[in-house]
Amino acid sequence: MKPLLGAALCLWFGSVLAMESIAVGPHSYYVKGGSGPVSAGNRGFNSNAGFVITSDGVVVFDALGTPALGKELIAEIRRRTSQPIRLLILSHYHADHIYGAEAFRAAGAKVWAHREGQGYLHSDLAQQRLQERQGVLKRWIPSGFKLLEPDRWLEADETFEFGGVRFALRHIGPAHSPEDLALTVQPDGVLFAGDLLFEGRIPFLGDAESRVWLAALDHLQADGVKQLVPGHGLAFADAGDSIDLTRRYLQDLRAKMRDAVQQMESFDSAYAKTNWGQWAKLPAFEAANRGNAYTVYLEMERESLQATP
Repeated sequence: MKPLLGAALCLWFGSVLAMESIAVGPHSYYVKGGSGPVSAGNRGFNSNAGFVITSDGVVVFDALGTPALGKELIAEIRRRTSQPIRLLILSHYHADHIYGAEAFRAAGAKVWAHREGQGYLHSDLAQQRLQERQGVLKRWIPSGFKLLEPDRWLEADETFEFGGVRFALRHIGPAHSPEDLALTVQPDGVLFAGDLLFEGRIPFLGDAESRVWLAALDHLQADGVKQLVPGHGLAFADAGDSIDLTRRYLQDLRAKMRDAVQQMESFDSAYAKTNWGQWAKLPAFEAANRGNAYTVYLEMERESLQATP
């Protein structure tokens, strides 16, 4: 790329993050998105996806946040192997992980997701989020784009072997979403956790329940896991360290919002008075923290009512 053209593109799109796969095991790779919220500047590339190369083809975990990014991920897989792409597993039905799925189906892959994702797929919320993303990413999400229905809705945990590699697929939701799936590549000791884990940025709660999410985190510390790949951020070799940020953040939100509810303080007042210093410098704080706090405030109200005789 000529320097002037590169500078012009940076002015138009912002700092463009290149997609490059990172090896985390003999068969396993992932691509790391940016740490901030979705924007035209990052092309919607703010989440991770993984892939596993076997002797009989490629298994992919998540599809990124636009059809264009899905095609770009396929090109990166092709840079690593000429093996056909056989299977795409969607960790959960949130926009930043599924909008690239149509590119994989076009490439011949079967698509799996957990049946709890059906509620979101056919919801008004899904259509509202699509309209929102098309407004921000209109260059990368065409006007006729539709959410993809998987070839198979999973009903339970599943262990399977593909191309000599053994996989364990577990439904760990409800946590970040009702349908959260985690995939372990057993010979590599690699666990793809989806948005059960965030690293290096503020997690996004949406309508998640923090109490069940915290309980779900304990299920990620399985024996034999050497590398843990979050839905956002860098992979970790130490499961305890990689889980720590998400756990501490959820615990802190619960403590602060529980105090507000117990003091019968309004959310707006409590949020304004709270010291968010330990989180305020993390990427996505401005975009996510207030909404997360309000979600947990409502959760603390419900828990308080349930505890009242």
